[in-house]
Amino acid sequence: MSEKVKIITTEDGSHSLYHEGLQETYHSFHGAYRESLHVFMIYGLDAWLARNPRKYPIRIFEVGFGTGLNAWLTLVWAEQNKVPVLYHSIEPFPLSKEIYSQLNYIEHDHGIWHYHKYFEALHQSSWNEGGPISEYFNMKKDQVTLEEAQLYPMDVVFFDAFAPSKQPELWEKPMLAKIEKSMRSGAVFTTYCAKGQVKRDLKDLGLEVETLPGPPGKKEMTRAWKIGLQ
Repeated sequence: MSEKVKIITTEDGSHSLYHEGLQETYHSFHGAYRESLHVFMIYGLDAWLARNPRKYPIRIFEVGFGTGLNAWLTLVWAEQNKVPVLYHSIEPFPLSKEIYSQLNYIEHDHGIWHYHKYFEALHQSSWNEGGPISEYFNMKKDQVTLEEAQLYPMDVVFFDAFAPSKQPELWEKPMLAKIEKSMRSGAVFTTYCAKGQVKRDLKDLGLEVETLPGPPGKKEMTRAWKIGLQ
């Protein structure tokens, strides 16, 4: 899947990308920035921390580095809250500088504009290596598919792959099982997807599944918890 993407502006004014080959956007047309905040920050990271106060560092695994929006919002969250985060993201098809340097996320929310330098740092960090991006945020990006990826123990899962109709192989039960095995006790899995089969598969894997209100323009989303002893 070669890079055939063009920048689009979503309804909240933030950019996303349209992948011409898949005929799919990287985020919701109704607002890329709002979607990431809703699905991954509020119902993912904030929800996990509410159940696991002072359990640091937080280990996050992301399927689909994409535009880097989730990683950047997480870095800002870590710096603002002074909470150490270890962030592992996979992306088989990284964006070129020509594309990511035009994305407008650092101008979208002026309240966090002073973190702008980190957005490019996230993209410029070496693939398949780990290291600090900021004081509270360490990241390892792997240029691999989910099938190829080596996973580490994780507390929070941002499952941000393209839709099941576009990349069904990423949503199949064996791939979800691979992630579940690396989720620590109390870990949370969050995704914009509310497909019934995905929820049934997560439940079959022993996770506690919730259907939650979706971000603007989407009725529902899915969250799942790993409950049990360490």
